[in-house]
Amino acid sequence: MLTFEGAQTQGAQAIVEKLVSLPFQKVQHKVDTRDAQPTGDGNSLVVLVTGMLLVDDGQNPLKFSQLFTLVPEGGSFYVFNDIFRYAYLSVFHM
Repeated sequence: MLTFEGAQTQGAQAIVEKLVSLPFQKVQHKVDTRDAQPTGDGNSLVVLVTGMLLVDDGQNPLKFSQLFTLVPEGGSFYVFNDIFRYAYLSVFHM
């Protein structure tokens, strides 16, 4: 399952369709932090990544956070759950 900006998509084919439909062609990632912990089953990992994205040669990077679970399978891993959010800065006055 993928949750991208609050919209949930389930299944490999639906997730690929969602990613392909995003309104940009090129993305550069700059990872600022990454943390990982084993899950309760002792085999999988939950991973949190924060950083910036630069899309389509733009000049204003977008901050993001992403949380996902890596599950082992056949000597490799696959992403089981994935939650992605842009980190919008909101300013308010009291």
